[in-house]
Amino acid sequence: MVTLPDPVAAPARTAAVTLGAARLLGQHGLAVLREVKLADGRRADLVGLAADGTIMIVEVKSCARDFLTDGKWQDYLAWCDRFCFAVDRDFPLALLPAEPGLIIADAWDGVVLREPPSHPLAPARRRAITLRLARLGALRAEAVADPAGQQRSLAPD
Repeated sequence: MVTLPDPVAAPARTAAVTLGAARLLGQHGLAVLREVKLADGRRADLVGLAADGTIMIVEVKSCARDFLTDGKWQDYLAWCDRFCFAVDRDFPLALLPAEPGLIIADAWDGVVLREPPSHPLAPARRRAITLRLARLGALRAEAVADPAGQQRSLAPD
Protein backbone atom coordinates (compact mmCIF):
# COMPACT_ATOMS: atom_id res chain seq x y z
CA MET A 1 0.00 0.00 0.00
CA VAL A 2 1.26 3.48 -0.89
CA THR A 3 1.22 6.09 1.86
CA LEU A 4 -0.03 9.38 0.49
CA PRO A 5 1.81 12.32 2.10
CA ASP A 6 0.17 15.39 3.50
CA PRO A 7 -0.86 17.55 0.50
CA VAL A 8 -0.03 20.72 2.44
CA ALA A 9 3.70 19.87 2.24
CA ALA A 10 3.50 19.20 -1.52
CA PRO A 11 4.09 22.83 -2.67
CA ALA A 12 7.40 22.99 -0.79
CA ARG A 13 8.49 19.63 -2.22
CA THR A 14 7.43 20.74 -5.70
CA ALA A 15 9.46 23.94 -5.41
CA ALA A 16 12.53 22.05 -4.16
CA VAL A 17 12.39 19.38 -6.88
CA THR A 18 11.76 22.01 -9.56
CA LEU A 19 14.77 24.04 -8.44
CA GLY A 20 17.10 21.04 -8.30
CA ALA A 21 15.93 19.69 -11.67
CA ALA A 22 16.29 23.12 -13.31
CA ARG A 23 19.83 23.42 -11.93
CA LEU A 24 20.67 19.95 -13.24
CA LEU A 25 19.40 20.82 -16.72
CA GLY A 26 21.46 24.02 -16.65
CA GLN A 27 24.55 22.03 -15.65
CA HIS A 28 23.95 19.87 -18.72
CA GLY A 29 23.89 22.94 -20.96
CA LEU A 30 20.14 23.38 -21.41
CA ALA A 31 18.45 26.77 -21.24
CA VAL A 32 15.50 26.30 -18.88
CA LEU A 33 12.08 27.91 -18.71
CA ARG A 34 9.56 27.11 -15.98
CA GLU A 35 5.80 26.85 -16.31
CA VAL A 36 5.57 26.91 -20.09
CA LYS A 37 2.11 26.86 -21.64
CA LEU A 38 2.14 24.64 -24.72
CA ALA A 39 0.02 25.11 -27.84
CA ASP A 40 -2.47 22.45 -26.67
CA GLY A 41 -3.07 24.32 -23.41
CA ARG A 42 -1.01 22.00 -21.22
CA ARG A 43 1.56 23.64 -18.94
CA ALA A 44 5.00 22.03 -18.73
CA ASP A 45 6.77 22.37 -15.39
CA LEU A 46 10.22 22.72 -17.00
CA VAL A 47 11.29 22.97 -20.62
CA GLY A 48 14.96 22.72 -21.48
CA LEU A 49 16.38 23.80 -24.83
CA ALA A 50 19.80 22.37 -25.77
CA ALA A 51 22.29 24.15 -28.03
CA ASP A 52 21.52 21.62 -30.78
CA GLY A 53 17.80 22.43 -30.60
CA THR A 54 16.78 19.35 -28.61
CA ILE A 55 13.74 20.07 -26.44
CA MET A 56 13.25 18.32 -23.10
CA ILE A 57 10.18 18.53 -20.90
CA VAL A 58 10.43 17.67 -17.22
CA GLU A 59 7.27 16.90 -15.27
CA VAL A 60 7.76 17.45 -11.53
CA LYS A 61 5.88 15.15 -9.19
CA SER A 62 5.81 16.04 -5.50
CA CYS A 63 4.25 12.88 -4.14
CA ALA A 64 2.42 9.69 -5.03
CA ARG A 65 -0.95 11.46 -4.97
CA ASP A 66 0.34 14.05 -7.46
CA PHE A 67 1.32 11.29 -9.89
CA LEU A 68 -1.72 9.06 -9.35
CA THR A 69 -4.23 11.88 -9.91
CA ASP A 70 -2.48 13.25 -13.02
CA GLY A 71 -2.75 11.11 -16.13
CA LYS A 72 -1.68 13.76 -18.63
CA TRP A 73 2.06 13.07 -18.80
CA GLN A 74 1.83 11.29 -22.16
CA ASP A 75 0.36 14.45 -23.71
CA TYR A 76 3.75 16.12 -23.29
CA LEU A 77 5.49 13.63 -25.59
CA ALA A 78 4.13 15.42 -28.67
CA TRP A 79 5.95 18.64 -27.64
CA CYS A 80 9.48 17.44 -26.90
CA ASP A 81 12.31 15.24 -28.07
CA ARG A 82 12.91 13.89 -24.59
CA PHE A 83 10.68 13.59 -21.51
CA CYS A 84 11.56 13.08 -17.83
CA PHE A 85 9.90 12.91 -14.49
CA ALA A 86 11.60 14.70 -11.60
CA VAL A 87 10.86 13.53 -8.07
CA ASP A 88 12.51 13.68 -4.66
CA ARG A 89 14.38 10.79 -3.05
CA ASP A 90 11.33 9.77 -0.98
CA PHE A 91 9.05 9.32 -4.00
CA PRO A 92 7.87 5.69 -4.50
CA LEU A 93 9.71 5.06 -7.80
CA ALA A 94 7.78 1.85 -8.52
CA LEU A 95 4.74 4.00 -9.38
CA LEU A 96 6.47 5.66 -12.34
CA PRO A 97 6.43 4.17 -15.83
CA ALA A 98 9.73 2.66 -17.02
CA GLU A 99 10.06 4.49 -20.36
CA PRO A 100 10.49 8.18 -19.49
CA GLY A 101 13.70 9.58 -18.07
CA LEU A 102 13.97 10.01 -14.33
CA ILE A 103 15.60 12.76 -12.28
CA ILE A 104 15.95 12.66 -8.52
CA ALA A 105 16.26 16.21 -7.19
CA ASP A 106 16.23 18.34 -4.08
CA ALA A 107 16.50 22.09 -3.56
CA TRP A 108 20.22 22.12 -4.36
CA ASP A 109 20.82 19.73 -7.24
CA GLY A 110 19.65 16.69 -9.10
CA VAL A 111 20.92 13.49 -10.65
CA VAL A 112 19.74 11.64 -13.74
CA LEU A 113 18.72 8.17 -12.60
CA ARG A 114 17.45 7.13 -16.05
CA GLU A 115 18.24 8.86 -19.33
CA PRO A 116 15.12 9.73 -21.34
CA PRO A 117 14.72 8.10 -24.73
CA SER A 118 14.87 10.37 -27.76
CA HIS A 119 11.81 10.81 -29.98
CA PRO A 120 12.78 13.57 -32.45
CA LEU A 121 10.12 16.17 -33.23
CA ALA A 122 9.04 16.95 -36.76
CA PRO A 123 10.94 20.02 -38.07
CA ALA A 124 7.84 22.25 -38.31
CA ARG A 125 6.78 21.48 -34.74
CA ARG A 126 10.36 21.99 -33.47
CA ARG A 127 10.45 25.41 -35.15
CA ALA A 128 7.11 26.43 -33.66
CA ILE A 129 8.08 25.31 -30.15
CA THR A 130 11.52 26.91 -30.37
CA LEU A 131 9.99 30.23 -31.44
CA ARG A 132 7.48 30.02 -28.57
CA LEU A 133 10.31 29.38 -26.10
CA ALA A 134 12.43 32.22 -27.50
CA ARG A 135 9.55 34.72 -27.28
CA LEU A 136 8.58 33.57 -23.81
CA GLY A 137 12.17 33.84 -22.58
CA ALA A 138 12.60 37.30 -24.08
CA LEU A 139 9.30 38.54 -22.65
CA ARG A 140 10.16 37.22 -19.19
CA ALA A 141 13.62 38.82 -19.32
CA GLU A 142 12.13 42.17 -20.36
CA ALA A 143 9.51 41.95 -17.60
CA VAL A 144 12.35 41.64 -15.07
CA ALA A 145 14.33 44.48 -16.69
CA ASP A 146 11.29 46.78 -16.97
CA PRO A 147 8.48 45.62 -14.66
CA ALA A 148 6.33 48.64 -15.51
CA GLY A 149 6.74 48.17 -19.27
CA GLN A 150 4.13 47.09 -21.78
CA GLN A 151 5.83 43.87 -22.95
CA ARG A 152 3.64 41.62 -20.82
CA SER A 153 0.67 42.28 -23.11
CA LEU A 154 2.58 40.47 -25.87
CA ALA A 155 3.04 37.25 -23.90
CA PRO A 156 2.21 34.05 -25.78
CA ASP A 157 -0.96 32.21 -24.75
